Amino acid sequence: MIFERFWNRFTTENPHAKRIFDLFTARGEKVVHDHIALRTFDDPRMNIDVISRIFAEKGYEARGNYEFKVKKLRGMHFEHKSDPAAPKVFISELLLDQCSKYLQETIREYLNRPDRNVYNDPDLVYGGSIWGKISFDTYNRLRRESEYAAWLLVYGYRANHFAVKVNELKGFSTLQQVNEFIKGNGYKMTTVGGEIYGTPEELLEQSATMAEIQPVEFTDGKFEIPSCFYEFTLRYNQPDGRQYPGFIAANADKIFESTDYYNRQAEMM
Repeated sequence: MIFERFWNRFTTENPHAKRIFDLFTARGEKVVHDHIALRTFDDPRMNIDVISRIFAEKGYEARGNYEFKVKKLRGMHFEHKSDPAAPKVFISELLLDQCSKYLQETIREYLNRPDRNVYNDPDLVYGGSIWGKISFDTYNRLRRESEYAAWLLVYGYRANHFAVKVNELKGFSTLQQVNEFIKGNGYKMTTVGGEIYGTPEELLEQSATMAEIQPVEFTDGKFEIPSCFYEFTLRYNQPDGRQYPGFIAANADKIFESTDYYNRQAEMM
């Protein structure tokens, strides 16, 4: 139910993901999602511990910690205790104290706007931008320092991406084949540092579409900015024969670039 609710909003607001999903099902594939990803700030009202509660109540537990020093982020991934087939959950948070004074003051000004009860609502993770619209100028100033902060302040709480588990696809044996299929149907892939992140030796390969560009209402007008993206994940077996369940920080660091507007512009030039 949790994932259906995220998926319904994700595909409504990012129709390219549903079209890609349908491309697979039209080939007779049953699409299984490897994980979803959420973004938040490290403020104690909404940090990873708060955002993960709804999953903990459904049997999830923390399994991995990750650092992204350049982007000033930390992340954790969660797995279901008894159902290995359940989608994993990856939650990251921006470490505000490591950011500029302008970014800290701007973000905290918006975070202080909602009533405390808003943050106590169990449905916070579905709430979108609970602090209201921002100006396009504010978005751009924040984006120059942290695309993550700008994106999160605009879109708030929703799935940043879903990831297709390539292992479960019957007609594709490699991530390269999946990427060619996606590109062959007119979609662009994130290519920062290459099109595929990770290697078989690292037991994990990932790729992602560039985020869909969507019109967004700001306080000073409507402007087009990147929204969400669709990811593809291929896992390999560990020496013990079990499938690698974790994530690789270097991969995720590149995946974050999928929502970067200037990377999108470079792709279009």
